[in-house]
Amino acid sequence: MAEPARSPSKETRAHKSATEILESPDFKALVKKRWSVSMTLLVALFATYYGFILVIGLNKALVVQKVGEVTTLAIPLGIAVIVFAWLLTAFYVAWANKSYDPEVERLKGQIKP
Repeated sequence: MAEPARSPSKETRAHKSATEILESPDFKALVKKRWSVSMTLLVALFATYYGFILVIGLNKALVVQKVGEVTTLAIPLGIAVIVFAWLLTAFYVAWANKSYDPEVERLKGQIKP
């Protein structure tokens, strides 16, 4: 028995060309959100790195203070800068996995096959 002709489903009608997706408000909002998250994290990272360098250059007396028997304050501060960079990376990965990647997949699903 032959299958009856089906009308196009909503999902089929929702398919768009890649150009339509790139010009859509959803895609533009996604790009804007990614840039704002990326730039915020970049500013935080630069402030941390350059802040550390400025403290070393401008307040040497602070960073040469002993913390323990042989360690100066510069060592834990440097480690803190590295750990902070890792935390920023972990935050970005978590954000991308939770928010960005699902939205990308949703938009990719709208492209015509």
